[in-house]
Amino acid sequence: MEFTMGGRLEVRITPADVGKRVSVRRVVGPVGEGAKFTDTVGVLTSWDDGVLSVTTKGGEGVRIAESSLVAGKVVPPAPARRRGPAASFGELALTTARAWQPVESEPLGDWRLRAAGGFTRRANSVLPLGDPGLPLGEALDTVRRWYGERGLPAYVQTATGAEGTQERLCADLEEHGWRREVTADVRVASLAPIGDLESDVSAVRTSREADATWLSRYQRFDTPGPHVLKVLGSGPSVWFASVPGDDPAGVPAAIGRCVVDGRWAGFMAVEVGPEHRRRGLATAVMTALARTALDEGASAAWLQVEADNEGARALYDGMGFSTHHSYHHFRCA
Repeated sequence: MEFTMGGRLEVRITPADVGKRVSVRRVVGPVGEGAKFTDTVGVLTSWDDGVLSVTTKGGEGVRIAESSLVAGKVVPPAPARRRGPAASFGELALTTARAWQPVESEPLGDWRLRAAGGFTRRANSVLPLGDPGLPLGEALDTVRRWYGERGLPAYVQTATGAEGTQERLCADLEEHGWRREVTADVRVASLAPIGDLESDVSAVRTSREADATWLSRYQRFDTPGPHVLKVLGSGPSVWFASVPGDDPAGVPAAIGRCVVDGRWAGFMAVEVGPEHRRRGLATAVMTALARTALDEGASAAWLQVEADNEGARALYDGMGFSTHHSYHHFRCA
């Protein structure tokens, strides 16, 4: 990271740069010979009373004393993308939402309150794309009441790391006492190379419905009530895939779900039984679903993977997926 200009470190940001993506360097510990420095890159979300707040791509709010700054500059709003289909944050946010729809939803200005009996945070959180039509504090009070009436914790889903994402909202939520619980990446790739993978798809079965056999492998609920089936079945064109196993009860060795929506194919619920792992079954499931999506005219792929799921991230790296942006669920404290 280069801050020097003619060999000198310079602070070239001011409070007028709030809302822009910046790179800053600050001193940590005693000033003088041997002083240590640390760098932070993110959106400058506030600069008040001698303290800067920078929200990183990972959604973390970093508070920095102005007196500790040794360098700073405005940087491009998003890093250049090297591979995968081009897409705006807004397009992907709506596409991913259509692939995992709640049982109940209600508008709050441009925000969307979503509930599905507590089945997954994605279907039980606010999608805040725009202005709620109220001051933020009042909007958050409304959110708390709405979820409280349904016996659910109040969550807001936010995004960081791309042009047009919601670093300012992340910082504002933290200021109002909301805390980030989960971070995941939205990753994208060209679809055709996934369909062209050399994988044995002969055992993969595809269906339009999540039957009892498919559900027996899925691990996200205790009892598959109507709200679960409604969420899983939602989306413009939904496909389920499974690979039969040797379980006497008929539990599949592997499963997956794909939603085709225009040019996009979204992959979800890819699960492999522990005793069947390292046999290429996840790849086979995704390849079979990709070929189905290609037949429907899709050309681009997306998926969501939690930041700490190293095994899945390595698999998707090998398929050509790259991170478009990160998303986070903030919970009311």
